[in-house]
Amino acid sequence: MAYLVKTLPRAERDMEAIFHYIRGLTSPPARKWFNGLVDAIEGLAEHPQRYPATPEDPNLRHLLYGNKPHIYRIICSVDDAAQRVEIIHVRHHARNEFKPKKPLQ
Repeated sequence: MAYLVKTLPRAERDMEAIFHYIRGLTSPPARKWFNGLVDAIEGLAEHPQRYPATPEDPNLRHLLYGNKPHIYRIICSVDDAAQRVEIIHVRHHARNEFKPKKPLQ
């Protein structure tokens, strides 16, 4: 059964920034690469548990997309009970460690 994949606002802003950074509007290869990124995110609907936990938080998973030096991490949470994947953040793999927000207590 397929999971519902939802992109959170932060991840949407990340993707918009990446699209502009790679000049996706004027470069067909960049647009093709970006469309592949979107396809990879949509592909999380099938078996999202197969992706490894992030080193920053064992409750989050990440998918690497691209080829060196243009590898991006798609960081997501997976709720098996609700059959839902939330895309939290999309970032270049070489950036400093991701710091997930702590839940309110």
